[in-house]
Amino acid sequence: MIHKLFTAPMNLVFKVGEKVKEEADRELYDISNIQQKLVHLQMLYELDEIPEKLYREQEEELLIRYEAAKKREMEQWDNMTKQQI
Repeated sequence: MIHKLFTAPMNLVFKVGEKVKEEADRELYDISNIQQKLVHLQMLYELDEIPEKLYREQEEELLIRYEAAKKREMEQWDNMTKQQI
């Protein structure tokens, strides 16, 4: 019983950490989210709401994230198919 009193805060910290990681992964690796940001960025640029330099910098960052997300997706797919064999 006393053991649970001491470990409960640690378990809570671990659970919160897991949730933060899940949210960060979704933000960084969710392909549809990245695509939406790219479209939004392009719209801002075409409406002259952001300068070209900023557009190019942010576009490059999003494209790098997109490539990483696609690579991660392919790796996950490969792992799933290998497990089924």
